[in-house]
Amino acid sequence: MRRNAALLVAISVVSGFGGSAMALVAGIWILDLTGSSGLAALAGICVYAPTLAGPWLGALVDRMPRRGLLIATNLTLAAVLPTLLAVHGPAQLWLLFTVCGAYGVGYVVIDAGESAILPAALSPAALGHVNGWRSSAQEGVKLVAPLAGAGLYAWRGGHLVALLAAVLPLLVAVGYAALRLTRTPPVTGSRGGAARAGLAVLFGSASIRRPVTLAATAIGMQALTTAAGYEIVTVELGLPATFLGVLLSAQGAGSIVGGLVVGRLITRFDPTTVAVVGATLFAASCLGRCVPWWPAVLAASVVAGVGLPWALVAAVTAVQTHSPGELLGRAAATANTIMFGPIALATPLGAAAVLLGARMPLVLAAVVCLAAAALASGRLSRPGRTRPGRDGTRSPWPTPTGA
Repeated sequence: MRRNAALLVAISVVSGFGGSAMALVAGIWILDLTGSSGLAALAGICVYAPTLAGPWLGALVDRMPRRGLLIATNLTLAAVLPTLLAVHGPAQLWLLFTVCGAYGVGYVVIDAGESAILPAALSPAALGHVNGWRSSAQEGVKLVAPLAGAGLYAWRGGHLVALLAAVLPLLVAVGYAALRLTRTPPVTGSRGGAARAGLAVLFGSASIRRPVTLAATAIGMQALTTAAGYEIVTVELGLPATFLGVLLSAQGAGSIVGGLVVGRLITRFDPTTVAVVGATLFAASCLGRCVPWWPAVLAASVVAGVGLPWALVAAVTAVQTHSPGELLGRAAATANTIMFGPIALATPLGAAAVLLGARMPLVLAAVVCLAAAALASGRLSRPGRTRPGRDGTRSPWPTPTGA
């Protein structure tokens, strides 16, 4: 199991490095070719949009051998990236968007496949720890990879970055092949609706529903406060926009530390409790950013970096632990859609809300997160009738109407 844990963390580092570097370089490359910031931003949308197809891509994970699908997806990315060598001007812009879209689809399939294969590679007790370590590794990579990618692009252009990025999925594929799996979940040929099946798993079990809902709330509220973050730094504090880089680094440092300890907390308590604490910490960070003093804003960024990964890792671990093995792929992909889908709506809403004041979105986000955490905490402590969940566990609370 230690060997598998080390391999999985290494896979997170290698894949995260390539993805983070290319995500930035693709936007810079498009900007250089066209001079359009809007087209450059569209590259990010191409990467993000396939998340909305998560339930259907997750069904693909459940209907195919999962290790083989993970290897094939990475080999496909390795084959697609060298096509960017043909990009020499705006006429080949479509190639950049196509590769970004392929990356987006690959991310969804790989995330769902990893979540589905982890229970076969690790003991249940190790899931929370390894998910936390992987989260720390990914956050650590995000501090380095964009700078490395931008530096390579400035030195030799996008072609070199594309070639180096193409090598990394090959290494990831080797890592997946080297995993030792104790069991292989059966491949399901179910023709039921992918979205319906994934939602049934997530919302049929309170042990999954609560942490996933809390993570979705915290992530959505982070998106709601994105524009407010710019406004707080540049208007309220009167600092240059580059100070946002300091805040992002502080948040990344908090995420690294938070990821290292979250597994121990999940083992000692449970995913829902950890998700409640994570959402509460993020709410506290929102209120901290309202203080008109830059050290308080900096400290709040560190707190946000701890709280968000706690909520996310708790939700991912709950899905892996309580979902039926044959439906784990679509459950994981549907959970990702639920957790990250609200970003598309919350970001423009937050940009509009800033017109009412920089602190208004922050206070609103804090109130929403605290309300969600209080609701989940109240249900945890509420005595009730024991009923079996869809995952086979026993739940000490009544079924909510319409659940």
